Amino acid sequence: MVSQEQRRRQLAREKFLRQQQRRTSARRKARMRNAVIASVLGVVVIGSLALYTTGVLKGDGSGKENAGAEVTPSATPSKAPDPCEKPAEGKVKTATWKKEPALTVDKSAKYTMKLATTCGDIDIALKASAAPHTVNSFDFLAGKGYFDHSKCHRLTTNGIYVLQCGDPTGTGTGGPGYNIPDENLKDKSLKSNIYPAGTVAMANTGQKNSGGSQFFLVYQDSQLPPSYTPFGTVSESGMKVLKKIADAGESTGQGDGAPNATVVIDKATVTKS
Repeated sequence: MVSQEQRRRQLAREKFLRQQQRRTSARRKARMRNAVIASVLGVVVIGSLALYTTGVLKGDGSGKENAGAEVTPSATPSKAPDPCEKPAEGKVKTATWKKEPALTVDKSAKYTMKLATTCGDIDIALKASAAPHTVNSFDFLAGKGYFDHSKCHRLTTNGIYVLQCGDPTGTGTGGPGYNIPDENLKDKSLKSNIYPAGTVAMANTGQKNSGGSQFFLVYQDSQLPPSYTPFGTVSESGMKVLKKIADAGESTGQGDGAPNATVVIDKATVTKS
């Protein structure tokens, strides 16, 4: 015969065992949930790295968006004040050409390019003798007003430190309709795969001889493979403008996106001296 006290103790033990089972089950489910979250985060991180390393400085009519520039932020970053002025009135040109312009540049002469931007003037000494096709193309395009009123659409602030410009569409996929050959890839300024601050070089699609009109200006030493034609050097005053743009940051907060500064090339001019 089971006494009332024994029955009470038996019910208490059964209640305790049920509580322990529920707690054990909850811990097991939590471990599984955490494992899934960790796995998903791992895929996101690996995917982001792949995008960054495979789409460093692509552009110019590849038909695809710039992979490195299309990273979706997890949170909206705080935006720095815009240090630049309003763009001059005017519209971007949409003309394209079927083939590279005839080579008329004087390789023995000195050429400079002035980018009159909303953030200040950026003067560039061009390397006509080392990169004649590239300088010739810029002389041609600037003369056609191709760069006028176009935005510099990309700023990187992590790993590589460049401002990318030269696409009238502002998407990272635009180009003049023709390609120019790679040049000057063994420039003496490129040491240990470093593009030094002040370098101006061509963007490309990742394939040989695929440059068009997009270019990038290096505002801090950047490690890159020597596959981007270096064709100019930014002046000291131009570097101060680039630093102002870089200090304003980029839109994603992840080191690769549209510049927070409103960087518009009001007028691009190439001059022979």
